[in-house]
Amino acid sequence: MSAPDWAGVLTALDGLVARLERLLPGPPPPVDWDRYRAFRWRRERGRGFLEAVRHPHRVRLEDLRGVDAQKSVLLRNTRQFLAGLPANNALLWGARGTGKSSLVKALLEELSGEGLRLVEVDAHALVDLPDVVAALDGRPEHFILFSDDLSFEAGDPSYKALKAALDGSVAGLPENVLIYATSNRRHLMPEYFQDNLEARTVDGEIHPGEGVEEKVSLSERFGVWLSFYPFDQEAYLEIATAWVARLGGVEEEPDDPEDLRREALRWALAHGSRSGRSAWQFARDRVGRRGLADPGGGRAEEGG
Repeated sequence: MSAPDWAGVLTALDGLVARLERLLPGPPPPVDWDRYRAFRWRRERGRGFLEAVRHPHRVRLEDLRGVDAQKSVLLRNTRQFLAGLPANNALLWGARGTGKSSLVKALLEELSGEGLRLVEVDAHALVDLPDVVAALDGRPEHFILFSDDLSFEAGDPSYKALKAALDGSVAGLPENVLIYATSNRRHLMPEYFQDNLEARTVDGEIHPGEGVEEKVSLSERFGVWLSFYPFDQEAYLEIATAWVARLGGVEEEPDDPEDLRREALRWALAHGSRSGRSAWQFARDRVGRRGLADPGGGRAEEGG
């Protein structure tokens, strides 16, 4: 082959290498552990990495109403964890909009100064749990791996990965890592009437079938199991009033509490929900409308 032919081949190879380099993932971005306190696990071009959350959702523990018992248990468990004492992974399950994920975020706001950090791992990314844990092992901070709104179908690989990470793999979680998860489902998987048909009796006792056993086997691996129930009308109104005061920058009762109650109830009726989330959304709407009508009224910065 003549010299000019070799030159053409080399030029083509250079172009091919350049195109391949654009397709291949580059090195992961460095993690600024000192500057940030919340992170999320991301996957890009086949590579997983931790990404800092520049503007985490800030929630204070005192802003959460109607869940005092759940708040007390989870706060105590997390303080044990930060103190290097035995602590449990936690499952927060129950009605939507009742403060499950807000409670986990509030723990970060309360305890980040004591070394607590939060890493959000989406349900579909749970298959990467070994890689996530490896990135955190040996760090001086304490990390809560937070997976929100979990729900699995049968055979879901993320289900198996979470089950192994909790209690089933030969490699356990390091002492600076816990898993907190939220779900609207008690056992994280859909429950069907036919599951009950698999039940059998042994010596007069009822034993659930394999389908039920499989669904229960994941949730029972969480040592802390907190239930969240729908709010009644008075609890909803209390939460709405507290959020109006918080977002409006006042500590006392609003000028017209009866007007606030009427508006809050109309909002709940229109949105079909008396949840804490609905109360928060109502408060944002009311405070925002009134602030627009009275620009000099001022408001508190959300999150404090």
